[in-house]
Amino acid sequence: MKRKSCLGLTLIAVVASLSLAAHAQTYSVIYNFTGAGDGGYPYAGVTLRGGNLFGTTTYAGVGNGTVYELMRSGSNWVNIPLSALAGGGNEPTARVVFGPDGKLYGTTAQGGNQGAGVIFNLTPWMTVCPSLNCSWRENLVHQFQGFPNDGIAPWYGDLIWDLQGNIYGTTGSGGANDTGTVFELSPSGNGYTEQIIYSFPHNYDEGYPRASVIMDGSGNLFGTATGFTDNAGNVFELSYTPGVGWVESDLYKFQNGDDGGDPEGGLVMDGLGNLYGTTAWGGSGGGGTVFELSPAGNSWTFKVIYSLRGLFKNQNCGPRASLSIDAAGNLYGTTACDGANGYGSVFKLTNTQNGWAYTALRDFAADGKGANPFSNVTIDTDGTLYGTAQLGGSAGYGVVWMIKP
Repeated sequence: MKRKSCLGLTLIAVVASLSLAAHAQTYSVIYNFTGAGDGGYPYAGVTLRGGNLFGTTTYAGVGNGTVYELMRSGSNWVNIPLSALAGGGNEPTARVVFGPDGKLYGTTAQGGNQGAGVIFNLTPWMTVCPSLNCSWRENLVHQFQGFPNDGIAPWYGDLIWDLQGNIYGTTGSGGANDTGTVFELSPSGNGYTEQIIYSFPHNYDEGYPRASVIMDGSGNLFGTATGFTDNAGNVFELSYTPGVGWVESDLYKFQNGDDGGDPEGGLVMDGLGNLYGTTAWGGSGGGGTVFELSPAGNSWTFKVIYSLRGLFKNQNCGPRASLSIDAAGNLYGTTACDGANGYGSVFKLTNTQNGWAYTALRDFAADGKGANPFSNVTIDTDGTLYGTAQLGGSAGYGVVWMIKP
Protein backbone atom coordinates (compact mmCIF):
# COMPACT_ATOMS: atom_id res chain seq x y z
CA MET A 1 0.00 0.00 0.00
CA LYS A 2 1.53 3.30 -0.98
CA ARG A 3 2.24 5.97 1.56
CA LYS A 4 1.64 9.69 1.25
CA SER A 5 3.92 12.50 2.32
CA CYS A 6 2.63 15.81 3.62
CA LEU A 7 5.18 18.35 4.81
CA GLY A 8 4.39 20.51 7.79
CA LEU A 9 2.15 18.08 9.68
CA THR A 10 4.41 17.95 12.72
CA LEU A 11 5.57 21.58 12.80
CA ILE A 12 2.66 23.09 14.70
CA ALA A 13 4.30 23.07 18.11
CA VAL A 14 7.56 24.64 16.98
CA VAL A 15 6.56 27.26 14.42
CA ALA A 16 5.74 30.76 15.66
CA SER A 17 2.14 31.90 15.42
CA LEU A 18 1.32 33.43 12.05
CA SER A 19 -1.20 36.20 11.43
CA LEU A 20 -4.47 35.29 9.74
CA ALA A 21 -5.92 36.99 6.70
CA ALA A 22 -9.00 39.15 7.00
CA HIS A 23 -11.19 36.55 5.37
CA ALA A 24 -10.80 34.28 8.43
CA GLN A 25 -13.05 36.46 10.63
CA THR A 26 -16.03 34.16 10.02
CA TYR A 27 -14.09 31.07 11.11
CA SER A 28 -14.52 29.56 14.58
CA VAL A 29 -13.62 26.35 16.39
CA ILE A 30 -16.74 24.75 17.81
CA TYR A 31 -15.01 21.77 19.41
CA ASN A 32 -11.46 20.91 20.51
CA PHE A 33 -10.73 17.19 20.83
CA THR A 34 -8.84 16.21 23.99
CA GLY A 35 -7.54 12.73 23.11
CA ALA A 36 -9.41 11.25 26.08
CA GLY A 37 -12.85 9.64 25.83
CA ASP A 38 -13.80 11.97 23.00
CA GLY A 39 -10.94 10.70 20.81
CA GLY A 40 -8.72 12.70 18.54
CA TYR A 41 -7.22 13.20 15.07
CA PRO A 42 -10.40 13.45 12.96
CA TYR A 43 -9.65 12.69 9.30
CA ALA A 44 -13.22 12.70 8.04
CA GLY A 45 -15.75 15.49 7.88
CA VAL A 46 -19.12 15.62 9.58
CA THR A 47 -22.69 14.67 8.67
CA LEU A 48 -25.41 17.21 9.48
CA ARG A 49 -28.79 15.97 10.69
CA GLY A 50 -31.42 17.77 12.73
CA GLY A 51 -29.02 20.60 13.47
CA ASN A 52 -26.49 18.22 15.05
CA LEU A 53 -23.16 17.06 13.65
CA PHE A 54 -22.01 13.43 13.52
CA GLY A 55 -18.42 12.39 12.91
CA THR A 56 -15.50 10.09 13.67
CA THR A 57 -12.02 10.28 15.15
CA THR A 58 -9.29 7.91 14.07
CA TYR A 59 -7.24 7.34 17.20
CA ALA A 60 -7.09 7.90 20.94
CA GLY A 61 -10.20 7.70 23.05
CA VAL A 62 -10.89 4.65 25.18
CA GLY A 63 -11.30 2.30 22.24
CA ASN A 64 -10.35 2.10 18.58
CA GLY A 65 -11.39 5.60 17.55
CA THR A 66 -14.75 7.16 18.24
CA VAL A 67 -18.08 8.11 16.72
CA TYR A 68 -19.45 11.33 18.19
CA GLU A 69 -22.37 13.72 18.00
CA LEU A 70 -22.03 17.46 18.49
CA MET A 71 -25.17 19.12 19.85
CA ARG A 72 -25.80 22.81 20.39
CA SER A 73 -26.16 23.95 23.99
CA GLY A 74 -26.80 27.67 24.01
CA SER A 75 -23.86 29.29 22.25
CA ASN A 76 -21.67 26.21 22.76
CA TRP A 77 -21.46 22.72 21.31
CA VAL A 78 -21.45 19.59 23.47
CA ASN A 79 -19.72 16.37 22.41
CA ILE A 80 -21.84 13.26 22.99
CA PRO A 81 -19.79 10.05 22.53
CA LEU A 82 -21.86 7.53 20.57
CA SER A 83 -19.40 4.66 20.31
CA ALA A 84 -15.81 3.73 21.18
CA LEU A 85 -15.97 1.06 18.42
CA ALA A 86 -15.27 -1.83 20.73
CA GLY A 87 -16.96 -4.27 18.36
CA GLY A 88 -13.89 -5.17 16.34
CA GLY A 89 -13.04 -2.40 13.89
CA ASN A 90 -10.56 0.40 14.44
CA GLU A 91 -9.31 3.55 12.72
CA PRO A 92 -12.40 5.06 11.08
CA THR A 93 -11.12 7.46 8.41
CA ALA A 94 -14.47 8.06 6.66
CA ARG A 95 -17.58 9.92 7.74
CA VAL A 96 -20.53 8.20 9.31
CA VAL A 97 -23.73 8.56 7.26
CA PHE A 98 -27.35 7.73 7.92
CA GLY A 99 -28.79 4.81 5.98
CA PRO A 100 -32.38 4.49 4.74
CA ASP A 101 -33.19 2.53 7.90
CA GLY A 102 -32.20 5.46 10.14
CA LYS A 103 -29.08 3.75 11.44
CA LEU A 104 -25.68 5.40 11.37
CA TYR A 105 -23.23 3.57 9.09
CA GLY A 106 -19.46 3.80 8.85
CA THR A 107 -16.27 1.96 8.03
CA THR A 108 -12.93 1.33 9.68
CA ALA A 109 -9.69 0.95 7.77
CA GLN A 110 -8.41 -1.73 10.13
CA GLY A 111 -9.69 -4.33 12.56
CA GLY A 112 -12.18 -7.14 12.13
CA ASN A 113 -11.42 -10.83 12.20
CA GLN A 114 -8.80 -10.51 9.43
CA GLY A 115 -7.53 -7.03 10.28
CA ALA A 116 -8.79 -5.79 6.89
CA GLY A 117 -11.42 -3.36 8.19
CA VAL A 118 -15.15 -3.51 8.77
CA ILE A 119 -18.47 -1.89 7.98
CA PHE A 120 -20.53 -1.13 11.08
CA ASN A 121 -23.79 0.50 11.99
CA LEU A 122 -24.97 2.18 15.15
CA THR A 123 -28.54 2.16 16.44
CA PRO A 124 -29.77 4.81 18.89
CA TRP A 125 -31.61 3.99 22.07
CA MET A 126 -35.28 3.20 21.53
CA THR A 127 -36.14 4.96 24.77
CA VAL A 128 -34.84 8.14 26.37
CA CYS A 129 -31.19 7.86 27.33
CA PRO A 130 -30.73 8.47 31.07
CA SER A 131 -27.53 10.47 30.49
CA LEU A 132 -25.45 12.12 27.76
CA ASN A 133 -23.05 9.16 27.75
CA CYS A 134 -25.26 6.38 26.43
CA SER A 135 -23.40 4.51 23.69
CA TRP A 136 -25.39 3.55 20.62
CA ARG A 137 -25.62 -0.18 19.90
CA GLU A 138 -22.91 -1.28 17.48
CA ASN A 139 -23.36 -4.02 14.90
CA LEU A 140 -20.77 -5.35 12.44
CA VAL A 141 -22.38 -5.35 9.00
CA HIS A 142 -19.37 -6.83 7.20
CA GLN A 143 -15.81 -7.85 8.09
CA PHE A 144 -13.48 -7.66 5.10
CA GLN A 145 -11.50 -10.84 4.49
CA GLY A 146 -8.69 -9.49 2.31
CA PHE A 147 -6.81 -10.64 -0.77
CA PRO A 148 -7.78 -12.36 -3.04
CA ASN A 149 -11.50 -12.84 -2.37
CA ASP A 150 -12.36 -9.61 -0.61
CA GLY A 151 -11.14 -6.08 -0.11
CA ILE A 152 -8.82 -4.51 2.45
CA ALA A 153 -9.09 -1.08 4.07
CA PRO A 154 -12.13 1.00 3.11
CA TRP A 155 -10.62 4.47 3.35
CA TYR A 156 -12.17 7.92 3.07
CA GLY A 157 -15.40 7.80 1.09
CA ASP A 158 -19.02 7.70 2.20
CA LEU A 159 -21.04 4.55 1.81
CA ILE A 160 -23.96 5.03 -0.61
CA TRP A 161 -27.30 3.26 -1.18
CA ASP A 162 -29.39 2.56 -4.27
CA LEU A 163 -33.19 2.49 -4.30
CA GLN A 164 -33.22 -1.25 -3.56
CA GLY A 165 -31.24 -0.78 -0.35
CA ASN A 166 -27.93 -2.09 -1.69
CA ILE A 167 -24.81 -0.49 -0.22
CA TYR A 168 -21.77 0.44 -2.33
CA GLY A 169 -18.23 1.45 -1.45
CA THR A 170 -14.56 0.83 -2.17
CA THR A 171 -11.51 -0.67 -0.51
CA GLY A 172 -8.02 0.68 -1.01
CA SER A 173 -6.41 -2.70 -1.61
CA GLY A 174 -7.33 -6.37 -1.66
CA GLY A 175 -9.44 -8.01 -4.31
CA ALA A 176 -8.24 -10.29 -7.09
CA ASN A 177 -5.13 -8.23 -7.81
CA ASP A 178 -4.61 -6.69 -4.35
CA THR A 179 -5.16 -3.25 -5.90
CA GLY A 180 -8.57 -2.45 -4.45
CA THR A 181 -12.23 -3.17 -5.06
CA VAL A 182 -15.70 -1.74 -5.54
CA PHE A 183 -18.16 -3.75 -3.47
CA GLU A 184 -21.91 -4.15 -3.14
CA LEU A 185 -23.76 -5.29 -0.01
CA SER A 186 -27.26 -6.59 -0.69
CA PRO A 187 -29.90 -7.04 2.04
CA SER A 188 -30.22 -10.71 2.94
CA GLY A 189 -32.41 -11.79 5.83
CA ASN A 190 -31.31 -9.85 8.89
CA GLY A 191 -27.97 -8.94 7.35
CA TYR A 192 -26.18 -8.34 4.06
CA THR A 193 -24.44 -10.43 1.44
CA GLU A 194 -21.30 -8.92 -0.10
CA GLN A 195 -20.26 -9.13 -3.74
CA ILE A 196 -17.10 -7.70 -5.28
CA ILE A 197 -18.43 -6.02 -8.43
CA TYR A 198 -15.02 -4.79 -9.60
CA SER A 199 -11.40 -5.60 -8.79
CA PHE A 200 -8.95 -3.01 -10.05
CA PRO A 201 -6.27 -4.18 -12.51
CA HIS A 202 -2.64 -4.71 -11.59
CA ASN A 203 -0.92 -1.74 -13.20
CA TYR A 204 0.70 1.46 -12.01
CA ASP A 205 -1.79 4.10 -13.17
CA GLU A 206 -5.03 2.56 -11.87
CA GLY A 207 -6.21 0.95 -8.67
CA TYR A 208 -5.84 1.81 -4.99
CA PRO A 209 -8.98 3.94 -4.58
CA ARG A 210 -9.07 6.16 -1.52
CA ALA A 211 -12.53 7.64 -1.98
CA SER A 212 -15.86 5.92 -2.49
CA VAL A 213 -18.19 5.98 -5.51
CA ILE A 214 -21.20 8.11 -6.37
CA MET A 215 -24.29 7.05 -8.34
CA ASP A 216 -26.25 8.85 -11.05
CA GLY A 217 -29.99 8.59 -11.70
CA SER A 218 -29.48 5.60 -14.01
CA GLY A 219 -27.60 3.58 -11.40
CA ASN A 220 -24.13 4.06 -12.91
CA LEU A 221 -21.25 4.34 -10.46
CA PHE A 222 -18.43 6.87 -10.76
CA GLY A 223 -15.20 7.11 -8.81
CA THR A 224 -11.48 7.80 -8.72
CA ALA A 225 -8.43 5.66 -8.11
CA THR A 226 -5.00 6.97 -7.16
CA GLY A 227 -2.76 4.48 -8.94
CA PHE A 228 0.40 3.02 -7.47
CA THR A 229 2.60 6.11 -7.80
CA ASP A 230 1.95 9.63 -6.56
CA ASN A 231 1.56 11.09 -10.03
CA ALA A 232 -0.96 8.67 -11.51
CA GLY A 233 -4.62 7.81 -11.14
CA ASN A 234 -7.84 7.71 -13.14
CA VAL A 235 -11.55 8.48 -13.15
CA PHE A 236 -13.77 5.49 -13.89
CA GLU A 237 -17.40 4.52 -14.48
CA LEU A 238 -19.10 1.22 -13.69
CA SER A 239 -22.28 0.44 -15.65
CA TYR A 240 -24.49 -2.57 -15.06
CA THR A 241 -25.56 -4.68 -18.06
CA PRO A 242 -28.12 -7.45 -17.39
CA GLY A 243 -26.63 -10.86 -18.09
CA VAL A 244 -23.12 -9.43 -18.17
CA GLY A 245 -22.64 -7.64 -14.89
CA TRP A 246 -20.72 -4.49 -14.06
CA VAL A 247 -18.50 -3.13 -16.85
CA GLU A 248 -15.73 -0.62 -16.14
CA SER A 249 -14.83 2.31 -18.41
CA ASP A 250 -11.94 4.73 -17.97
CA LEU A 251 -13.22 8.29 -18.28
CA TYR A 252 -9.80 9.88 -17.82
CA LYS A 253 -6.22 8.85 -16.96
CA PHE A 254 -4.03 11.49 -15.37
CA GLN A 255 -0.77 12.35 -17.14
CA ASN A 256 1.26 13.92 -14.31
CA GLY A 257 1.31 17.30 -16.04
CA ASP A 258 -0.88 20.36 -15.72
CA ASP A 259 -3.81 17.99 -15.27
CA GLY A 260 -2.42 16.88 -11.88
CA GLY A 261 -2.22 13.41 -10.39
CA ASP A 262 -3.23 11.34 -7.37
CA PRO A 263 -7.00 11.93 -7.13
CA GLU A 264 -7.53 10.91 -3.52
CA GLY A 265 -10.86 12.68 -3.23
CA GLY A 266 -13.96 11.33 -4.89
CA LEU A 267 -16.42 13.00 -7.25
CA VAL A 268 -19.48 15.21 -7.03
CA MET A 269 -22.07 15.64 -9.79
CA ASP A 270 -24.07 18.74 -10.65
CA GLY A 271 -27.60 18.86 -12.06
CA LEU A 272 -26.33 18.73 -15.64
CA GLY A 273 -24.38 15.52 -15.07
CA ASN A 274 -20.95 17.16 -14.94
CA LEU A 275 -18.44 15.52 -12.61
CA TYR A 276 -16.06 17.50 -10.43
CA GLY A 277 -13.03 16.23 -8.55
CA THR A 278 -9.54 17.09 -7.34
CA THR A 279 -5.98 15.90 -7.45
CA ALA A 280 -3.63 16.22 -4.48
CA TRP A 281 -0.56 16.53 -6.67
CA GLY A 282 0.76 18.49 -9.63
CA GLY A 283 -0.97 21.00 -11.83
CA SER A 284 0.58 24.22 -13.08
CA GLY A 285 0.70 25.61 -9.54
CA GLY A 286 2.14 22.49 -7.95
CA GLY A 287 -0.66 22.23 -5.37
CA GLY A 288 -3.06 19.92 -7.16
CA THR A 289 -5.99 20.66 -9.43
CA VAL A 290 -9.76 20.93 -9.52
CA PHE A 291 -11.16 19.30 -12.66
CA GLU A 292 -14.43 18.89 -14.52
CA LEU A 293 -15.58 15.98 -16.68
CA SER A 294 -18.54 16.84 -18.92
CA PRO A 295 -20.60 14.25 -20.82
CA ALA A 296 -20.25 14.63 -24.60
CA GLY A 297 -22.25 12.00 -26.42
CA ASN A 298 -20.65 8.65 -25.67
CA SER A 299 -17.49 10.21 -24.22
CA TRP A 300 -16.41 12.72 -21.62
CA THR A 301 -14.50 15.99 -21.93
CA PHE A 302 -11.84 16.66 -19.27
CA LYS A 303 -10.93 20.20 -18.21
CA VAL A 304 -8.85 21.63 -15.37
CA ILE A 305 -10.96 24.45 -13.96
CA TYR A 306 -8.43 25.57 -11.34
CA SER A 307 -4.81 24.85 -10.45
CA LEU A 308 -4.02 25.32 -6.78
CA ARG A 309 -0.84 27.03 -5.63
CA GLY A 310 1.48 24.64 -3.84
CA LEU A 311 3.44 26.13 -0.96
CA PHE A 312 5.10 22.71 -0.71
CA LYS A 313 5.02 21.85 -4.38
CA ASN A 314 4.19 18.28 -5.36
CA GLN A 315 4.10 16.93 -1.80
CA ASN A 316 0.47 15.75 -1.80
CA CYS A 317 -0.48 18.85 0.18
CA GLY A 318 -3.45 19.63 -2.04
CA PRO A 319 -7.04 18.39 -1.65
CA ARG A 320 -7.35 14.95 -0.07
CA ALA A 321 -11.16 14.83 0.22
CA SER A 322 -14.09 15.17 -2.14
CA LEU A 323 -15.49 18.54 -3.08
CA SER A 324 -18.91 19.74 -1.96
CA ILE A 325 -21.33 21.63 -4.21
CA ASP A 326 -24.09 24.02 -3.14
CA ALA A 327 -27.42 24.80 -4.83
CA ALA A 328 -25.84 27.63 -6.82
CA GLY A 329 -23.12 25.35 -8.21
CA ASN A 330 -20.27 26.74 -6.09
CA LEU A 331 -17.58 24.23 -5.15
CA TYR A 332 -15.99 23.94 -1.69
CA GLY A 333 -12.94 21.99 -0.63
CA THR A 334 -9.89 21.78 1.61
CA THR A 335 -6.15 21.39 1.15
CA ALA A 336 -4.20 19.28 3.61
CA CYS A 337 -0.98 21.23 4.06
CA ASP A 338 -0.90 24.08 1.56
CA GLY A 339 -2.63 27.42 1.90
CA ALA A 340 -0.85 30.67 2.72
CA ASN A 341 0.80 29.29 5.87
CA GLY A 342 1.44 25.65 5.01
CA TYR A 343 -1.14 24.23 7.41
CA GLY A 344 -3.96 23.66 4.95
CA SER A 345 -6.91 25.71 3.81
CA VAL A 346 -10.64 25.86 3.09
CA PHE A 347 -11.53 27.29 -0.31
CA LYS A 348 -14.48 28.15 -2.54
CA LEU A 349 -14.67 28.16 -6.35
CA THR A 350 -17.34 30.28 -8.05
CA ASN A 351 -18.15 29.88 -11.75
CA THR A 352 -18.07 33.34 -13.35
CA GLN A 353 -18.10 34.66 -16.93
CA ASN A 354 -14.32 34.87 -16.70
CA GLY A 355 -13.85 31.34 -15.39
CA TRP A 356 -13.76 29.85 -11.94
CA ALA A 357 -12.83 32.35 -9.22
CA TYR A 358 -10.95 31.16 -6.13
CA THR A 359 -11.74 32.45 -2.63
CA ALA A 360 -9.68 31.45 0.41
CA LEU A 361 -12.16 31.02 3.25
CA ARG A 362 -9.56 29.94 5.80
CA ASP A 363 -5.78 29.57 5.77
CA PHE A 364 -4.87 27.49 8.79
CA ALA A 365 -1.89 28.58 10.89
CA ALA A 366 0.09 27.68 14.02
CA ASP A 367 -2.43 29.49 16.21
CA GLY A 368 -4.07 26.64 18.12
CA LYS A 369 -7.24 26.80 16.00
CA GLY A 370 -6.77 23.64 13.99
CA ALA A 371 -4.42 22.57 11.22
CA ASN A 372 -4.13 20.14 8.30
CA PRO A 373 -7.72 19.42 7.28
CA PHE A 374 -8.24 16.15 5.44
CA SER A 375 -12.03 16.46 5.57
CA ASN A 376 -14.62 17.53 3.07
CA VAL A 377 -16.88 20.54 3.68
CA THR A 378 -20.45 20.09 4.91
CA ILE A 379 -22.90 22.83 3.84
CA ASP A 380 -25.94 23.80 5.93
CA THR A 381 -29.08 25.24 4.33
CA ASP A 382 -28.17 28.75 5.51
CA GLY A 383 -24.71 28.52 3.92
CA THR A 384 -22.81 27.72 7.12
CA LEU A 385 -19.86 25.43 6.49
CA TYR A 386 -18.58 22.70 8.81
CA GLY A 387 -15.53 20.47 8.76
CA THR A 388 -12.65 19.09 10.78
CA ALA A 389 -8.92 19.67 11.04
CA GLN A 390 -6.85 16.63 11.86
CA LEU A 391 -4.31 18.41 14.08
CA GLY A 392 -4.06 21.53 16.22
CA GLY A 393 -6.63 22.87 18.59
CA SER A 394 -6.19 23.65 22.26
CA ALA A 395 -4.99 20.11 23.06
CA GLY A 396 -3.39 19.28 19.70
CA TYR A 397 -5.85 16.49 18.85
CA GLY A 398 -7.75 18.33 16.14
CA VAL A 399 -10.93 20.38 15.95
CA VAL A 400 -14.37 20.70 14.43
CA TRP A 401 -14.69 24.09 12.76
CA MET A 402 -17.48 26.31 11.46
CA ILE A 403 -17.42 29.13 8.88
CA LYS A 404 -20.40 31.47 8.89
CA PRO A 405 -21.36 33.18 5.61
